[in-house]
Amino acid sequence: MNQPVGVILAGGLARRMGGGDKGLLPLGRGTILSHVIDRLQPQVAGLALNANGDPARFAALHLPVVADSIDGFAGPLAGVLAGLDWAAFLGAEHIVTAAADTPFFPCDLVPRLLATGAPLALAGTADGLHPTFGLWPVALRDDLRAALCGGLRKVVHWTDRHGAATALFDDAGDPFFNVNTPEDLAKAEAML
Repeated sequence: MNQPVGVILAGGLARRMGGGDKGLLPLGRGTILSHVIDRLQPQVAGLALNANGDPARFAALHLPVVADSIDGFAGPLAGVLAGLDWAAFLGAEHIVTAAADTPFFPCDLVPRLLATGAPLALAGTADGLHPTFGLWPVALRDDLRAALCGGLRKVVHWTDRHGAATALFDDAGDPFFNVNTPEDLAKAEAML
């Protein structure tokens, strides 16, 4: 298996935060998204951002921006598909995804997903799966496209169908704490 490329999923609507791009909100000396980039970029062979709308708003990041190819904000699986299509263009065999609003995920996410030995793996904790953090094989992109075009939106319904493994993260605290509300952003500032 060659080294996977990374895709940061930032295609959501951020309703609980009042709309806009949560990832661009300030956090410490950077933004939420800059913390995500700093954690994921060293673990992957290349990095892209999945986001919809005008990609120019992310120009300062110097990352390729790939938009959903499925209309209507079809959820994280649409972002995974956009990433898989980008990775196929690069000749990569896998992508690893991370959520744009989760600035403290483990710095060893990729090796631990790869250590499952499975072509498809999701991060999990004692609290359950964290399906926006996963290892996804490019070989399944046409199957995923068909499922999305057929109306499937729930990540685990598709991953269960393909026997996804779980990489268990029992790190102290909440390794997949995500920023959904202004209160969460204040908590993230305190966590820094």
